[in-house]
Amino acid sequence: MICRTALRALTTVAVTAALALPLTPGAQAATPDTAAPATAATVNAGDGNPFRGMELDGLRAGFQFMCPAGHCTGFWSLVLTDNVAQQRFGGRTFFVYAPAAGEFSFFLDTDIAVRTVEHPSQVRLADTEFLRSHPRVEVRYGDPEYPDRARVVASAATPR
Repeated sequence: MICRTALRALTTVAVTAALALPLTPGAQAATPDTAAPATAATVNAGDGNPFRGMELDGLRAGFQFMCPAGHCTGFWSLVLTDNVAQQRFGGRTFFVYAPAAGEFSFFLDTDIAVRTVEHPSQVRLADTEFLRSHPRVEVRYGDPEYPDRARVVASAATPR
């Protein structure tokens, strides 16, 4: 399962890097759709963003550059909104969970796929395959051994 997750992470980074090639270095995160409710945002289409059309609550799309081993690449990912990231968290971990299937995904910590992170600034979802293959994916805070007891802090939904 770890090999499958690692392969998915590498594939996702490669695909997002390929999508990001035509973008300029000054690319900015997508802005919320003004027609969406205040707590949820729909990512704008037409900007090369692989998360377009997803309904985001507590998450926003962000474009980032990284240079592992001296080879720079840009990629899109979902990160916590400032309002969510500024909340007080302590003693547990963040994890990605698809409640309908009971499956877990990973965060991208620099260029390494990790199942859990401890700080809100480390929440970075880049696995577009996982996000699009589940109707709802949640960022939860608590114990991944007991996902139903964990607090849902953010979510991404793919309209069907």
